[in-house]
Amino acid sequence: MKQLARAYEFEHVVGFQETNFLGNVYFVHLVAWQGRCREMFLRDEAPEVLQALTSGLQLLTARCSCEYLAELRAFDRVVVRMRLGSMSLNRIVLSFEYWHGTPDGETLVARGEQEVVCMRAEAGHQVATPIPEALARALGRYA
Repeated sequence: MKQLARAYEFEHVVGFQETNFLGNVYFVHLVAWQGRCREMFLRDEAPEVLQALTSGLQLLTARCSCEYLAELRAFDRVVVRMRLGSMSLNRIVLSFEYWHGTPDGETLVARGEQEVVCMRAEAGHQVATPIPEALARALGRYA
């Protein structure tokens, strides 16, 4: 049995503003948490990339998905675990798992995936650019 790679973890507590009138989390928020997890990963693991984003580097989401397995409610504690799925040229695939933490343990409530492309703004156009070394190195720790 293949052992999962170490995951970058982002913890979130659900607020009322993230629920619908039935009291469960509105589906779009789980996708937003993928983006937040990715942002916190850059802050914590690859701050050099944040600097590069101010000088023309672009990390664009080309594809995003989320498979919902169970519902979440206000004040549920959710741990989003991100791992590197694959990396080549200027493309990165990230996989996400959403775990609901309870006093009795954790339950998997969703899975997601994002494909990110590295681009650079040049003369008003976007051109493909290799994955920055600092980002590749940081992601490699979660492969």
